[in-house]
Amino acid sequence: MTLLLALRGTTWRCSGHLLARHFSQAARRGERPGGEWLSRLRLDDLAPTSRSAGGLELLFGLFPCLLALQAARRRVARLLLQAGRSGLQGERAELLRVAEARDIPVLRLRRQKLDALCGYQVHQGVCMEVSPLRPRPWTEAGEVRPGGDPQQLWLVLEGLQDPRNLGAVLRSAHFLGVEKLIVSQRNSCPLTPIVSKASAGAVEVMDVFSTDDLEGFLQAKAQQGWLVAGTVGCRGPEISQSSEIPITSCLEFLWDRPTLLVLGNESSGLSQEVQASCQLLLTILPGRQLPPGLESLNVSVAAGIILHSICSQRKGFSGDGKREQILQDSQEPLVTPEGPRAAQHPRLSSGSEKQRVSVASSVNEDTST
Repeated sequence: MTLLLALRGTTWRCSGHLLARHFSQAARRGERPGGEWLSRLRLDDLAPTSRSAGGLELLFGLFPCLLALQAARRRVARLLLQAGRSGLQGERAELLRVAEARDIPVLRLRRQKLDALCGYQVHQGVCMEVSPLRPRPWTEAGEVRPGGDPQQLWLVLEGLQDPRNLGAVLRSAHFLGVEKLIVSQRNSCPLTPIVSKASAGAVEVMDVFSTDDLEGFLQAKAQQGWLVAGTVGCRGPEISQSSEIPITSCLEFLWDRPTLLVLGNESSGLSQEVQASCQLLLTILPGRQLPPGLESLNVSVAAGIILHSICSQRKGFSGDGKREQILQDSQEPLVTPEGPRAAQHPRLSSGSEKQRVSVASSVNEDTST
């Protein structure tokens, strides 16, 4: 048995060396990596390893793996690709190029084996054995003085426990331009591979920090001039100690100074201690009378709505002016079969159409296998 394992390890080392050498030669010739050479690799050539013993976990999904490679925050042991693809294009080709540049072993497995390895999650034919990703201490987040840019926005999460909720919140926060994200260490979900997949890889590139004293952190930022804005359901919890904190609709909030937006646990919301550290409470007003149990939204949905209502007040993206161009495009008349009435609506303009196509492509990325 020892001899068999040794021979298998030797086989992999030889295969990995030949594969890396082939990629290097192909890159020098300007060829796309992968293709026929990748299809000739021996299937299921996966030497047994103990990820837990090596402190590794299995990251899955095309964009989580690609962004993790590009960000280089994790140690990557191996890249695992699904067999059956004759060639690699687009992001998958870029994935191989980055792996080859970093001398990361690439293996090819059958779909059934990849399914089992990642617990039958939607892996899109790509997995990686990587070191865990952990938040940094909030003391490394740096200082932003109120005298600087007044439109600074940090997102603070207290006790989010569902990894898919956390991932969805991270994705919205990154998309809408939140600068930093702070999570409480107590009763919070770690940054697992499921979080990375639900965030479409946003967690791999975002600045995520943590604190074991959330109330102290909020109070310290308030003393520096930050506005600490909590969130409550439309009816709000019982606020015994914090009854004097004003509650306002997120649509009426004026973003005129650095702000910390604080979201609470999926079921119980903000704790009384954290709520007492807030200077303002934001809520989302419903569009109809709601029965008990439906008067609140999923935390990731609520996060997206409130963040959009705040970030839409931003005075344009820095540097390239893309947001201003989209706004200009949205005012251009549109000739449609429905006549000038449809053309009067900015939502039907070419700029908005491009945004809808982008969002649709992003949604498709999540559901493809």
